[in-house]
Amino acid sequence: MATPPQASPGYSRTITPQMDSLSSKPDQSAMSPAPPTISSGAPRFPPPISQQDQIPSPSIKLPTMLSPANGVKTGSSVPHMSTPPGPPVFASPVRPAAVPFRTSPATPQPVAFSSASSLPTSSPPYFSNGSVELQQQLPSAIEEPVPDGKSPCVLFSAHKVLKHKKQANVPSLGFGVLVSPGRDTSPGPQVIQRDPHRCHDCGAYSNLYSNILIGSGQWQCVICGNLNGSEGEYIALSKEELRNFPELSSPLVDFIQTGNKRPSFVPVTDSRTSAPVVLVIDECLDEQHLQYLQSSLHAFVDSLPPTTRIGIILYGRAVSVYDFSVESIASAEVIPGGASPTQEALKALIYGTGISLSPMHASKEVAHLIFSSLRPYKLNVPEASRDRCLGTAVEVALAIIQGPSADFSRGVVKRPGVNSRIIVCAGGPNTYGPGSVPHSYTHPNYPHKEKTAIKWMEHLGREAYQQNTVIDILCAGTCPVRVPVLQPLAKASGGAFVLHDDFGEAFGMNLQRASARAAGSHGLLEIRCSDDILVTQVVGPGEEAHIENHETFKNDLSLCIQMLSVEETQCFSISMENRHDIKSDFVFFQFAIQYSNVYQADITRVITIRLPTVDSVPEYLQSVEDEVAAVLIAKRTLLGAKSHSDAIDMRTTIDERVKDIALKFGSQVPKSKLRRFPKEISLLPEFLFHLRTGPLLGNIVGHEDERSILRNLFLNASFDLSLRMVAPRCLMHREGGTFEELPAYDLVMQSDTAVVLDHGTDVFIWLGAELAADEGRSAAAVAACKTLAEELTELRFPAPRILAFKEGSSQARYFVSRLIPAHKDPPYEQEARFPQLRTLTTEQRTKLKSSFIHFDDPSFCEWIRSLKVVPPEPI
Repeated sequence: MATPPQASPGYSRTITPQMDSLSSKPDQSAMSPAPPTISSGAPRFPPPISQQDQIPSPSIKLPTMLSPANGVKTGSSVPHMSTPPGPPVFASPVRPAAVPFRTSPATPQPVAFSSASSLPTSSPPYFSNGSVELQQQLPSAIEEPVPDGKSPCVLFSAHKVLKHKKQANVPSLGFGVLVSPGRDTSPGPQVIQRDPHRCHDCGAYSNLYSNILIGSGQWQCVICGNLNGSEGEYIALSKEELRNFPELSSPLVDFIQTGNKRPSFVPVTDSRTSAPVVLVIDECLDEQHLQYLQSSLHAFVDSLPPTTRIGIILYGRAVSVYDFSVESIASAEVIPGGASPTQEALKALIYGTGISLSPMHASKEVAHLIFSSLRPYKLNVPEASRDRCLGTAVEVALAIIQGPSADFSRGVVKRPGVNSRIIVCAGGPNTYGPGSVPHSYTHPNYPHKEKTAIKWMEHLGREAYQQNTVIDILCAGTCPVRVPVLQPLAKASGGAFVLHDDFGEAFGMNLQRASARAAGSHGLLEIRCSDDILVTQVVGPGEEAHIENHETFKNDLSLCIQMLSVEETQCFSISMENRHDIKSDFVFFQFAIQYSNVYQADITRVITIRLPTVDSVPEYLQSVEDEVAAVLIAKRTLLGAKSHSDAIDMRTTIDERVKDIALKFGSQVPKSKLRRFPKEISLLPEFLFHLRTGPLLGNIVGHEDERSILRNLFLNASFDLSLRMVAPRCLMHREGGTFEELPAYDLVMQSDTAVVLDHGTDVFIWLGAELAADEGRSAAAVAACKTLAEELTELRFPAPRILAFKEGSSQARYFVSRLIPAHKDPPYEQEARFPQLRTLTTEQRTKLKSSFIHFDDPSFCEWIRSLKVVPPEPI
């Protein structure tokens, strides 16, 4: 019988549900309406001189470094739904390496450089990238090979680049990179407390691939080939001495400046603990929803650090700003909600005797008292028709965050020294005051009013962004909140928009995680690559920035992106093409991220990657990373799915993509007109099948608001969360509390087992009927599954729903609809993808067959054959 394919999911992996053991290989990292499609500019410069004499990048143990997972924003209309780190990455089944990496045989050695940074540090990164061989030679340059590899902050869809333009620029497969500017890495990047050396011509940074003339200290730019001085800093007696410079020995470094020229800057240990958090709470809730909300709010204030300043605002037909100076009762200043607050009203509020913002150590008891005093909505008015002045409430929240620093008479606002956060807890739409829409969709002027409200909300979000304030909107309940109207408010400020079923556990968890997310400011991503490479599209939480650097760098052709935030849990998807046939043996990519972190330090993170070029298509396909390629394709596809009808069209696009990949890269089936999908990327079609049938493009999520939120979240999401949203991870419970990782097929539904299915924003626990009948075993299995689910999602934002149900229940359809149906496939194909079936008895097979919930959806094999494509061997 045929063995499972090279990249077939027919594998298993034993996992113990403990965080330290969840990942058996280095974690990989990785976005809200479509960001800009950006074409990079004109050709660059002559190829660089040879790199035989170049600083090597030996395997190095790096010192710890300041974590850059700190938000950064820059006014942009691009979506932002940042997502904390995805789940730990389980090891994939053992399979031949996708690309023959070369690694340095040398024993890792510490770099003789010590950072004097007094800032808090976090662990450094696991990298590697590229070996260097020069085409020409510079006298007295450093000469030693640099090991190939990759950085966790930068994930390319392939580790090699095709030389021939016609072969490389096949849009169905494409080439690109996922860049996670703020991803925390272990070991972390090295800290350098000085200004970087930059190319005088194109603005690129010196790096481990730069040719160094150790006699004169000059270095050659890998992007444009220009020779630059180092002010004598790189003059050295030997190459070992130059290894003391972190930028010449590591692909990822952070330059840090702790001096701050902003007038209002006040040094703090961690500004997250003192930055204001203002809760803007809907008071038009029914009793059941309010009880859940109160429980979540009480838990929220208990979780805050004692130095965090908190504000509490309620909104209905009016805005109530609670006063923390009154300890015995809940006291509030009330402002009318029908119009934007006047300057006089704001002055009276800010300069009055009340305290609107107070540190938790002084106000926790008052906060609990305020939450306990909340009362349910009493009028007999439908949820959707209740007056809610959400827009006015957010304006008031922005004003109290600014405080006396705002000059109302001139309309000038000073930027605060720390970044603030407004968290809106909404149970219905904004139907009163500025930015509101009519209660009913049948209003004769609804389209115009909705358009006006969207523009107003986007303007308010941009205003919050300019004030270094992030607005997160957490919605819950059954009342439609008019997502198209509220989403621009969160997006333009760099915040998140999340929907929940109720105000219970998941809502409370997201409330806590939203306030704890790091947020920085003034973010800028610069993308530079060799003249052979053209950037064609950027997807992520930012927009193209037009920055004039010609006075400093006369030929700076970098692509600049303003970032809404630089959080650890998001990434940019960058698509690239060949400008022309490539003649050099390597191409270079440099990503520079400039931002101010939560410690109010100015950071410049520089990541430099080099990839080899090849003529052979099979060699290129072997270097393709199926998972990264699938996420890049999915993000490009989701850009076009702005509505349900668009999503249906995108499914057809995926079908055509699979057929074209088989045509361009596959092989001809003997005595047939069919094409076989290339075996080197055999996992890719399964990922795309999950994409077209799952919640992002399929029909398993009911309301268009939910689908819209999911798609916008996905476009900004980190690699880990993006991959899980495309293709779920399936883990079967085994005796002893361990878990076996299995392919996400409906063949996992065996009545004597429990299964955990992680689909990114949802985690399902399925309990087989036979196991459920045994109380002792089922209780232990469910407890182990819940523990694993919590560990998988411990840091994820948004926190997913965790649902548990038994075989045969109505809720089990949530689980089954996300699995690939394989029960109709022939036994030999089932066993090829699911080798565990070979050990089942006839009786067990009968039980397994009877447990299937039958849908009309085609199986993976039926789908791919309907495209006249033969699945990858050995199916």
